[in-house]
Amino acid sequence: MIKVVSFKLCPFVQRVTALLEAKNLPYELVYIQLSDKPQWFLDISPTGQVPVLITEEGTALFESDAIAEFLDDAYPAIEANVSATQKALDRAWVYQGSKHYLTQCSTMRSPDAKVFSERLEKLQKAFARAEQQLAQGPYFKGSQLSNIDMAWLPLLHRADIVRRLTGIDMLEGFAKVQKWQKAIVGLDLLYGTISSDFEQIFMNFYLGQSTYLGKVMRGEHNEQDCDITKNACHTCCYKKGQ
Repeated sequence: MIKVVSFKLCPFVQRVTALLEAKNLPYELVYIQLSDKPQWFLDISPTGQVPVLITEEGTALFESDAIAEFLDDAYPAIEANVSATQKALDRAWVYQGSKHYLTQCSTMRSPDAKVFSERLEKLQKAFARAEQQLAQGPYFKGSQLSNIDMAWLPLLHRADIVRRLTGIDMLEGFAKVQKWQKAIVGLDLLYGTISSDFEQIFMNFYLGQSTYLGKVMRGEHNEQDCDITKNACHTCCYKKGQ
């Protein structure tokens, strides 16, 4: 059986598990703490990072892009009969999603409204590009799920959690992306991509005492904060005053 070595909050791992779920491939998840990496993991991971996928033959693969390509080469693709040209375009849009994972992570860890707003502006450039490209839906290319959807799933999923818990919508102003997000987070496979305690761990890390999002969730922000983030916030004092 395939094994995936994971850190519970890692979006790069979630992209891989989303692909496995979409392909209906059985696999085992092994969780580690990045602050205390076991020697067996360091022995098989040249970069010391997750994800690492151990194939059914026992070969350890690293880097999410390489793992995703392996899964398409070794197992049936999510989407059949895709031309070489379309595959190249799909890979480009996959990259547009995955290259913003860390941007989203840093945005969610912002200590105050000003930093959050500056980082969110950079992240929203990715959503703006997707908004222009999206088909009629419900998925990125239309009615068929694709590798692009799986690559953007971590971004859309995390944005959904932030919106539900804080009222701040990272996708504000992008109606097509919001519709796409609703379709993606409504997939049954989503819950197979994460641990059962994912949301609690997410809250502890991104909505804790030291983050702006945590202050918003607890109602500890002020009117000046609301004014800075007014375009994204739906529950703060700025909106209530309108």
